Amino acid sequence: MEQLLSGLRAVAEATRLRLLAVLAGSDLTVTELTQVLGQSQPRISRHLKTLCDAGLLTRSQEGAWVFYRLADEGAGAELAHSVLAQLPENDPELARDNERLNKVRKARAETAANFFKENAQEWDRIRSLYVPESDVEQAMLKAVDGFPTDNLLDIGTGTGRILQVFGKHTKRALGIDSSREMLAVARAKLEELDLPHCHVRQGDIYNLDVAPDSMDVVTIHHVLHYLDEPATAIREACRVLRPGGRLLLVDFAPHQIEYLRSDYAHRRLGFDDAEITAWCKAAGIEAIKSEHLEASGRQKDDKLVVAIWSGTRKKTANVMQHREVA
Repeated sequence: MEQLLSGLRAVAEATRLRLLAVLAGSDLTVTELTQVLGQSQPRISRHLKTLCDAGLLTRSQEGAWVFYRLADEGAGAELAHSVLAQLPENDPELARDNERLNKVRKARAETAANFFKENAQEWDRIRSLYVPESDVEQAMLKAVDGFPTDNLLDIGTGTGRILQVFGKHTKRALGIDSSREMLAVARAKLEELDLPHCHVRQGDIYNLDVAPDSMDVVTIHHVLHYLDEPATAIREACRVLRPGGRLLLVDFAPHQIEYLRSDYAHRRLGFDDAEITAWCKAAGIEAIKSEHLEASGRQKDDKLVVAIWSGTRKKTANVMQHREVA
């Protein structure tokens, strides 16, 4: 009862109702919210704190920036969605907020597009060495066919492409990355595609701010070759995967293209099946399968083979013991 009353008191104010409406489909900073609502930063911050304390909003830190969004679960989330459903569609103040929100989104999208344009040529050079991403994505979707996909986590999400791929197949998807620039691109893409149930935040791949046993699917797509400790990342992915949940790893098979290390900061020149399988088993993953996709028409020394490893987290109680021993 007290939690419900706290939530009702939190929403019983005009500015806080407007904040809920604006944050219904976007992750926004305090600065962006001041632009939308036309109020001072201290005032907006006070209202945000009230809504967060009541469990209607969540906040995530990215360096000096803090992003706010509607809570995804719990009594506060249910109350927020119930209140939003009651807001009048033709309210002039909400309409003005929405117009200003669209301007903020447009500016964000332009910034993201410029960043992507500056870097696209480098990514395209690497992608030209292996099979089309569409083939890889279809293989990933096939690997989870028949498994629950309600809650998905993409580790090292970059521009959020995997969230876009799985967006129609999940009820809630979270992408985590350390790069604010990449996350800006991801947010713009997700808003453009109208995927409000998919969101991203900054985080540490080795220490995820995600509840244990909470995800149906965890993906790590072309990230392991950048890491100093790929086995540790796999163990952390397993920690947040629910028993019976699905792990998907996508990376390159062993190769000898040295300029990827010198020019693109690849730490590892691919992984073989035995190595990945050993790491997965140590983390508590079983029934591990691998699939290799390679580009046709290229010489062996100038192509990359994409490997997809999939497995299921054990349902037995000793899964965490594997992680502790490792």
